[in-house]
Amino acid sequence: MSNTILKVSNISKQYRLGLVGTGTLSHDLNRWWYAIRGKDDPFLKVGGVNDRSQSAKGDYVWALKDINFEVEKGEVLGIIGKNGAGKSTLLKLLSRVTSPSTGEIKTKGKIASLLEVGTGFHPELTGLENIYLNGAILGMTKSEIKSKEQDIIEFSGCKMYIDTPVKRYSSGMRVRLAFAVAAFLEPDILVIDEVLAVGDAEFQKKAIGKMQDISKGGGRTVLFVSHNMVAVQNLCSRCIVLENGRIVKNCGTQEAISAYLSIGAITSDFSRTDDIADKNVYIDDVSLIKDGVKSHNVIKSGDHFDLLVQIKSKMALQKISVEVGIDGANGERLVYLSNQLVESEINLTEGNNKVSVKIPDFPFLPGDYSVTINLKENNGAKLDIIKNEFRFRVEGGDFYKTGKLNTNSRGKYLVAHEIFKLQ
Repeated sequence: MSNTILKVSNISKQYRLGLVGTGTLSHDLNRWWYAIRGKDDPFLKVGGVNDRSQSAKGDYVWALKDINFEVEKGEVLGIIGKNGAGKSTLLKLLSRVTSPSTGEIKTKGKIASLLEVGTGFHPELTGLENIYLNGAILGMTKSEIKSKEQDIIEFSGCKMYIDTPVKRYSSGMRVRLAFAVAAFLEPDILVIDEVLAVGDAEFQKKAIGKMQDISKGGGRTVLFVSHNMVAVQNLCSRCIVLENGRIVKNCGTQEAISAYLSIGAITSDFSRTDDIADKNVYIDDVSLIKDGVKSHNVIKSGDHFDLLVQIKSKMALQKISVEVGIDGANGERLVYLSNQLVESEINLTEGNNKVSVKIPDFPFLPGDYSVTINLKENNGAKLDIIKNEFRFRVEGGDFYKTGKLNTNSRGKYLVAHEIFKLQ
């Protein structure tokens, strides 16, 4: 179609594991011999699947495999997936940072990329000098950059430091300036890879608003990678979902987010991924208990259940604080619970301790949720924290005791209520 600004056809990218470069002279000779005969690289046939949870079964891996999609002018395309799914590799290919092993990419117009904080910035140059440097890299003339100079500086919020070398900027200041340059110099395609997570909430709101303006008002295209599903939902008109280097979904935003969240969303057992060897107090296990039985992380709306937190301590501690946050599928905090709020005193003994968080008539709609638990001493010092490492699913239940399942998706909570006509 004439309105297509980006077309990706059969893109694959292969990397060698364990070594930098081709590794051996025999591999180089093999590649050379196949190349002069006009044949494909022989090692492109032997790569393994990009599943980082498994042990390598060969010397090569497909970071991306058989990627196909098109993007229309003015579209905001979300690219989502778990860590290691291939998102950043895809953006590097689209930005021509590296080249694909197979396939081709066709684009119309200039591409501006924000792949890492400060990419393309020279640390010894001032912020203003880097504006002109980045503009030149994007193919802008000096007069074009000059006409946008003040808009860029005002949007970035770095006016005080604009004549200071960028090496003295914080990571947040660098990403503010980099985003402002890329957005205001009006590329045809703007590629953004999670760098907005470095900025504060106020700047993220400004940046998302600016991306909406340049896509809707300016008719420019945005490719947006983020783990913030709220931002993806607010910004993107369509998403592709990557898993193990392949596209598993290419659809509307809400359907894509549901598919993304379903990838490994529920695990039957709690396990920590961080190092707890040096911790004096740590959370050893978390589980849902319903009617005295472990629920395997699935409950129904309206259920009575206990969130059982098992804590190991190398010492006795008095009056600790146990804070529990429950987050929705998009990452927003829905509920905050604390023993301090209900004036419940919790003292730890040396060894194993169990803390029960009782939640009657659970008021959440069907969906996936995650739990953050923070342990603090009496003086506020942090003891341990797990962030969204325990997840559970809510299914439709008879919350209102009417004999009907409550699966209505309007609103966020189920609230006990009565509605009747007054006499």
